[in-house]
Amino acid sequence: MKNSNFLKYAALGAFIVAIGFFVYMLNASKALSYLSSDPKACINCHVMNTQYATWQHSSHAERATCVDCHLPRDNMVNKYIAKAIDGYNHSMAFTFNTYKNAIKISDNGAQRVQDNCISCHQSLTSGIVNNSDKYHNYDDPSVATGRRCWECHKGVPHGKVRGLTTTPNALGVKEVK
Repeated sequence: MKNSNFLKYAALGAFIVAIGFFVYMLNASKALSYLSSDPKACINCHVMNTQYATWQHSSHAERATCVDCHLPRDNMVNKYIAKAIDGYNHSMAFTFNTYKNAIKISDNGAQRVQDNCISCHQSLTSGIVNNSDKYHNYDDPSVATGRRCWECHKGVPHGKVRGLTTTPNALGVKEVK
C-alpha cells in the first residue's frame, strides 16, 4: 500500500516539475511573443539583430512590420502555418548553427514577400504589369520564377548587404522615437 502511494506522489511530483519546466521554457524563450506582430519578437534570437537594425532605419519601419512583409496576409490559418514552419526552421538553424553569415530567405518566404510587395504597392505594380513589355521582362526564361521586386529595389528594407557583420554594433535594441 505504501509503495502505491509513493508512486502516486512521485508521478504527481514529476508532473509538477514537468509543468514548471514547460512554463520556464515558455518564459525563457519568450514563446508567446511569437504570436504577436511586434518586430522585437524577430530579435529574440540574437542572429536577427542585423535584419531588425536595417529595417528599423528603413522607409518601411513606419508602415510595415516583419509580419506584414514575411507572412501571408490572406487569412489567419495560412499566417500561423507559415509562422510555425518558419519558426521551426529558424530554431533548428539557430540552435544547430547551420545558417550562413549572409542569411538568405527560402523560396517559399521569397514568394510571400513578393506577393506582399505587390499587394501593398498595388497602385504602382498594376502600372508596372500593364507596361511590363516595355520595362520589365517577366517572361525571361533565365529567371524561372520571374523578376522579384528586390532585384531592382535592393536596399528595401534591409539594406544592400545582408551579412551578420553588416551592423556589428547592433548588439541590442535601440528604441526609435
